[in-house]
Amino acid sequence: MEEKSFLDRMLGHLRETCKYSTGYPKDLGLSRVIHFTSEREFVQLLHQGYPVVVAFTIRGNYTKHLDQVLEVAAAEFYPHVKFLRVECPKYPGFCITRQRKEYPFIEIFHSPEQAANRGRVGGPNITKYSAKALPFNYDLSAYGFREFFKRYGIQSSQEPK
Repeated sequence: MEEKSFLDRMLGHLRETCKYSTGYPKDLGLSRVIHFTSEREFVQLLHQGYPVVVAFTIRGNYTKHLDQVLEVAAAEFYPHVKFLRVECPKYPGFCITRQRKEYPFIEIFHSPEQAANRGRVGGPNITKYSAKALPFNYDLSAYGFREFFKRYGIQSSQEPK
């Protein structure tokens, strides 16, 4: 097998380690984007204490671009921010509760608090929760997510103390 030239090795190293896009797809490893399966799983994810970025999507060309952006951002902010993708045609009940008509859209949930049990409880399997939901209207990129987290004071990385 032929040995690579110095220039090929240098460009390969640059592509692997460059933080900004060089035009080549990055090897992000395993997907860090969680696919929505149930509201119960979503509540469990909220109770882990991390901010959760939720992308409400339908099929379309723009969704393919959004999926790539979510993969890059999820790899950058892992494990301090969780990314969740909801396919609204599969789970319409969860999407309808957000009361939005234009898709895809992104909301960020953070600061979950166990809601106090007030009045009658519907059953032992019902978990009440409250979380702040912020609509995301920044640039769809890892940079846009970083600026959003900074603006709203959401901890997205381990800051040294």
